[in-house]
Amino acid sequence: MTPLILVDGLRKRYSTRIALDGVALGVGAGEIVGLLGPNGAGKSTTLAILATLLPFDAGSVTIAAQPLPAGAAGARRVLGFVPQRLALYPTLSARENLRFFARMLGLASREAVHSVTEVLQLVGLEGRADEPVHRFSGGMQRRLNLACGILHRPRVLLLDEPAVGVDPQSREHLFETVSGLAANGTAVLYSTNQMEEAERLCARVVLLDVGRVVASGTPPALVAQAGASATVRVRTARALPAGWLAIEGTRLLESGDGSTAVAISHTGVVPAVLAAALRAGGEILDFSLHRPTLADAFFSLTGRALRDEGESAPAAG
Repeated sequence: MTPLILVDGLRKRYSTRIALDGVALGVGAGEIVGLLGPNGAGKSTTLAILATLLPFDAGSVTIAAQPLPAGAAGARRVLGFVPQRLALYPTLSARENLRFFARMLGLASREAVHSVTEVLQLVGLEGRADEPVHRFSGGMQRRLNLACGILHRPRVLLLDEPAVGVDPQSREHLFETVSGLAANGTAVLYSTNQMEEAERLCARVVLLDVGRVVASGTPPALVAQAGASATVRVRTARALPAGWLAIEGTRLLESGDGSTAVAISHTGVVPAVLAAALRAGGEILDFSLHRPTLADAFFSLTGRALRDEGESAPAAG
């Protein structure tokens, strides 16, 4: 089945700066794909192009069988875009905001009334529908922002960090809403800087860095690709002597001040590591097991150096 979002060889330049350099990705019906990357990686530029808001220099982009830019009008009828910045009128009520956007989306009067009622219930704002938006909490405004983007039941949904800065309850509700839309066949491209969001929501992720796709696949596949290992950290009463660790499938990472980190190939060796540490270092004061996560893969593939908007990746070496 042809993906509802299909991008190949996408390139975009701002003057002398290359924002996107051959990006390729696809999102099928009912799929949530995460778009990850450091600041300046090209995530927002990619979403703006897919939303038909920004021209591109080379490559191909197709939204629900509509090639861009020629099919932009047809694409807009089937896609929803929820920007990171709130696109709401604060002096209007939630219902008034939704009615305005329903009109902008071309919904007929009867359909608009039904859709407004439906999305208010979907995002949990039916009880506050007639209050001005400026009285809403940040989480409520984020939920309304999402509601404005799904009034026309889009087949394709583009989300630019929709849960940034919201309370845990609103975040949970947003996640449930997005998952429900995907379960009903919507293709969702979800841009985020929060690795735990991507691990929880996304069947696949695409990792951008300096305008290029540096990795793509399921979260476990990216963790494996990055070569991240599970780690046991042990703190003992006495410093562990040299040569204390002689267990197959383990590797000493660091040791000092009574705390030692050991990379392990699988969790089955943990009891042996603890037993060896107990024999060599006396009492075990505490220990922890860290399993590699998408965040570990992210740092491994993009580095840990601070990155501000518009900055390039740090040089290797």
